[in-house]
Amino acid sequence: MSAGKLGELLVAQGYISKDQLQSAIEHKQKTKARLSSSLVHLGHINEKVLATFLSKQYGLTAISLDDVQLSEDVARLVPVSLCDRHVLVPLSLDGNRLSIAISDPTNVAAVDDVRFLCNLDVTVYIATETAIRGLIERTYSQAASQIETGIMSDPIDPGQEDPDNMDLEVAKAPSATEAHELEGGADLGKPVIRIINKVFVEAIRRKASDIHIEPFETFSRVRFRVDGALFEVMKIPPQLRSAMPARIKVMANLDISEKRLPQDGRIQVKTRTSKIDIRVSILPTMFGEKVVMRVLDQGNKTPSLLQMGFEEEQLSLFKKAAGQPYGMVLVTGPTGSGKSTTLYAALTELNTADVNISTVEDPVEYNMIGINQVQMKEGIGLTFAASLRSLLRQDPDIILVGEIRDQETAEIAIKASLTGHMVFSTLHTNDAPSTVSRLLHMGIEPFLITASLTLIQAQRLIRVNCEKCLEPDTKVTPQMLKEAELPENWMESIKPMRGVGCDRCGGTGYKGRRGIYEVMYMTEKLREMVIKGANADFLKKAAIENGMVTLRQSALIKLYRGETTLEEVLNNSRPDGDILKS
Repeated sequence: MSAGKLGELLVAQGYISKDQLQSAIEHKQKTKARLSSSLVHLGHINEKVLATFLSKQYGLTAISLDDVQLSEDVARLVPVSLCDRHVLVPLSLDGNRLSIAISDPTNVAAVDDVRFLCNLDVTVYIATETAIRGLIERTYSQAASQIETGIMSDPIDPGQEDPDNMDLEVAKAPSATEAHELEGGADLGKPVIRIINKVFVEAIRRKASDIHIEPFETFSRVRFRVDGALFEVMKIPPQLRSAMPARIKVMANLDISEKRLPQDGRIQVKTRTSKIDIRVSILPTMFGEKVVMRVLDQGNKTPSLLQMGFEEEQLSLFKKAAGQPYGMVLVTGPTGSGKSTTLYAALTELNTADVNISTVEDPVEYNMIGINQVQMKEGIGLTFAASLRSLLRQDPDIILVGEIRDQETAEIAIKASLTGHMVFSTLHTNDAPSTVSRLLHMGIEPFLITASLTLIQAQRLIRVNCEKCLEPDTKVTPQMLKEAELPENWMESIKPMRGVGCDRCGGTGYKGRRGIYEVMYMTEKLREMVIKGANADFLKKAAIENGMVTLRQSALIKLYRGETTLEEVLNNSRPDGDILKS
């Protein structure tokens, strides 16, 4: 029965007049509401009378929802957005059959949406719109309002970003074939788009650095990396397993039909306050395609060196080296240890009108005004080495090489530092002294290393305690502190602290991260040792004797101040062992 036919029947049976029908039709056209809703809204018919009429016409059972309480499992089957849009609510699940209540049985598309999304047979009951919306409110409000996306912690603040109104810069619109695949041949595209938008909103709100969408046999999982730790925020039904990566591929201008090979792309997301750059990596796995997205907020200012957690002497040495007219500063550490942020902070301080600064990066993580940044494209031959050669003809004063990956890049960077340029770069090594060994293994001559290197800095990021829920950590014993190599003269005065979890930190006990550093300034003694072939342990011992604070010591200083926990110290730094005792 169409909406028009419904109106005619109501007139024919004397429930409403022709004038009332006409006014309801005009209201429907203005508000985009359904005819039944317009009739009730205008007071032309009582909604209980309308429900009884529809029940008779369709041979469906009209029910009351006053005493109905939905289980969490049933509520999870249908997104709240679908319930709101079609004025329906799931009631119960019996085997492969889902019962729903709907206010307007003429809305055939609503039943089809539920049937397709849940992959279940559907039994339809009729209830009033007021009763359905009341049950939706009772079921999906507060924590349950996150069932649609599976996010069960603190809800999205509606005053920050509305997922329906986010400005997503999509590289290209999907073709008819892509749209059909994305939507699964039905109106699945809209729920998928809404879920992905909500994922982006929540990731931005929680300041997540990465988003993981992982497919498994019976569900897909979404996890965020916040402050270096991954945690689960939602589960997605298996029906959306292929639709989620497909939507992301469309946004990132990737090949939606290619599911056998890895793909990399980029999405631009604009919110009301900032522009977010999202780097997309898609990898085929056993049960589908895993998506990992790196979230880079272009609106965030690079923190200053003072804000990054340096000890006073360490910061003084780093600034001294960075301010030299020529030489090389290397920052080392694993992926995600804050190397790029440190170098960006240094360049920000050096970025003046009388200095030409150029960078070679893969990828360019943050756009910096006044600095010439080159994005690597190895597929067309634009490698670090090739770009670096070209930069040397661009009259640079300061050069940033995103990463030294091979001997050729290392040699060019070192030669640049020896010919009047200040060079910054990164390497993946465990600590500062082992960086020298890494360069030697690359084939760089010892005399070139000692002539070019000004400073080597190793770093990690550790989580810091939430100040709102900070309490003494009674589980930490003196023996544990001793094994962690805490200095003996600190033992009596230290008071280990930890966050116990609150609404501010999401129950983790941690809020934010701070750097721990190992800053090795290349003194004449160290240069002589490199020339003589000293290994990393001897270099480390000599640097410590010269006042270098190791990564473990830097972490213990923050533990002593109550800034972090013993677990973070042990997880992010290696013991110095016998080097300190010998």
